[in-house]
Amino acid sequence: MLTVTGRIAGSDGPGVARFDAAMLAALPRRSFATSTIWTEGVQSFSGVELRSLIDHLGVTGGTLKITAVNDYSVQIPVSEVVAGGALLADLRDGKPMKVRDKGPLWLVYPYDSAPEFRNEIVYSRSVWQVDRIEVLP
Repeated sequence: MLTVTGRIAGSDGPGVARFDAAMLAALPRRSFATSTIWTEGVQSFSGVELRSLIDHLGVTGGTLKITAVNDYSVQIPVSEVVAGGALLADLRDGKPMKVRDKGPLWLVYPYDSAPEFRNEIVYSRSVWQVDRIEVLP
C-alpha cells in the first residue's frame, strides 16, 4: 500500500519500509471532518498523521517527496510537517478509498480548521492515490 525509502530507520532493510493496510492501521490514528476543494460537502477522514509516520520511521530532517500512482509528486520539507496537520487518510466517511475515489491513500489537511491550511501550497501538497514517499537529504 505504501513504500517509504531514503533517509529512514527502515524496517525492511536499510532505507526501505513497506506498509500494508494492517501495518498502517496499527500506527496511531487520527480523524477529522473537513470540506475540500475536490469534493462536495464535509467529509470525514481517518488515517495516520504524516508527522506520526515520519516519527515512527526516525525521520528528523530533509524533504519528503510524496508520489501518487500516476507519478504526480510534491516535495514537503520535514520541518513543515506538524502534528495536527497532514493526514495520510485511508478512510473517507468510514470506508476505504478505492483508486478511482482518490485512494487508497490521500494526503489531506484539516482545511476548515485554520486559514494556514487553505492556500495554494497546501492544496498542491494534497496528493491523492499516494503509494510512495522518498525521504531526501
